[in-house]
Amino acid sequence: MVTVDDVRQFTRTLPRSSEHLIRDRVKFRVGQIVYVAFSRDETLMGFGFPKEEREALVAAEPDKFLMPRESDLRFNWVEVRLAELDVAEMHELVLEAWRMCVPKKVRLEQQLAAERARP
Repeated sequence: MVTVDDVRQFTRTLPRSSEHLIRDRVKFRVGQIVYVAFSRDETLMGFGFPKEEREALVAAEPDKFLMPRESDLRFNWVEVRLAELDVAEMHELVLEAWRMCVPKKVRLEQQLAAERARP
């Protein structure tokens, strides 16, 4: 099971990412844009995800993924149950959510750094 600390450790490696506690909820942002947020009980993680793809994601794995609450449907957002998520998949979801928020130049610099770090 993935924890907030697992996500925190990973987001520290992402340029321009910052952590905030807003109304007792841990959120990670790039500037003012939230790309990952946790439920108060830390059992759900919401993350940036393309609106046009989220219904297929939720339909493919309904025990893992959930549509956002109605007030968040207008955003590029989906939620996942942390108990159903492994660390590798969390890295992928968080990285893609972060990439949706940063400028293209920052995204490309991060990709190059990651490629150089691979053995």
